[in-house]
Formats: sequence, C-alpha cells, structure tokens
Amino acid sequence: MQRFDDSVSKYILDHTSPEDELLTELERETNLKVLRARMVSGHLQGKVLEMISYMIKPQNILELGTYTGYSAICLAKGLKPGGMLHTIDINDELETITSKYIQKSGYADKIIVRFGNALEIIPSMNIMFDLVFIDADKREYPDYYNMIIDKVTPGGFILADDVLWYGKANMHEADDAYTQGIMDFNKMIQNDSRVENVMLPIRDGIMVIRKK
Repeated sequence: MQRFDDSVSKYILDHTSPEDELLTELERETNLKVLRARMVSGHLQGKVLEMISYMIKPQNILELGTYTGYSAICLAKGLKPGGMLHTIDINDELETITSKYIQKSGYADKIIVRFGNALEIIPSMNIMFDLVFIDADKREYPDYYNMIIDKVTPGGFILADDVLWYGKANMHEADDAYTQGIMDFNKMIQNDSRVENVMLPIRDGIMVIRKK
C-alpha cells in the first residue's frame, strides 16, 4: 500500500476538484455528532465514487452502508435520467442526519434509504444493478457478494471499500473477524472467474470489480 506524507496528500487534494459546500457541511456535522466519524467517505474517495458513477451512467445503484449519506450523494450524481440509488444501513439512529443532507442535496427523488439488515433486505429486491458499492459490516462482505452478484448486470461494476483494512488484509492469519471477512472477500474475488478486478490504494483500499 502506497502511503503518502502530508505534503503529498495535500498536493493530491489541491489538484482535485473542490468539495461541494454541502458535502463539506455534511462531513463537519458527522465529525461533530457521530461516533466513528472516520467512516465518512470524505473528499478524495467521494470524488472518485462520483467520477466512476459518471463514467458508468448507471440506471440503478445499490449501496450497502449509508452512514450519513456522503457516498450516496456522490454516487447519485452519475445516475441516468430516471435512475435510482437504493441504499441500506442497519443504524436507524443516523436517519436524521442522512435525511437532512439527502434532502438538501437535490437528489432526494433519486435516493431510496432503507434501514435494516442488508442480508435480509437484498433478497426482496427484484432489481438489476449497474453499480454496487459495498461499505458495510466487513465480516459480511463475502455474504453480500454472494447475494448481489446475480443482481449485477453483465458488464456492471461492484466497488468494495476498505479492502486493505488498515494493512491487516495482508497478514498471513487474521486476528479478528473483521479482518477475516476482508481477507475471505479478497480471496473470493481473486478466484471468481465471473469477474475481473483491480485493487486501488485509495484511502483504505477500493476493489473495483467488473462482472463479465
């Protein structure tokens, strides 16, 4: 994993399009009011998600792990006219902040937020997705993948966040269930002939997976 010093990180952000004022406000409020605020996507990753969505121009997006809505807003920007983003989070205590910023974003008519266990909700969704973003319980990444792969259109993409997991994914043996989930997921993807993939060292690692 490439780690940059502060000056290089600043240079990268200085040469990335500015963050939307709304997203800056959302990240600030998340840091002030929500535990584990580091889970918010943030400017660099959010811009990458936005760019990928614009390139794919998806009709339907599935996001697993809404948190406070930062990534959902970024992904929704690239939707085709009439497209929808379905996002699922298990923590309904975040609904106030999530709903506030989705409404302010101008994409409220394109984003459907569901609260509950994604493993229980996904089987009931009779929708094919052009783009899926996985950023939920790391222990369940393999289960998410097995549930969604048949719901991804041929040529569609899955993006999985945190696949380096603080560098622990590269250990010979996992020392906790979260690391084990990530390691199992990465191995599963690498050995799945139905897809091709590339791991990007952006923040804590993003796996880009294309269904053949």
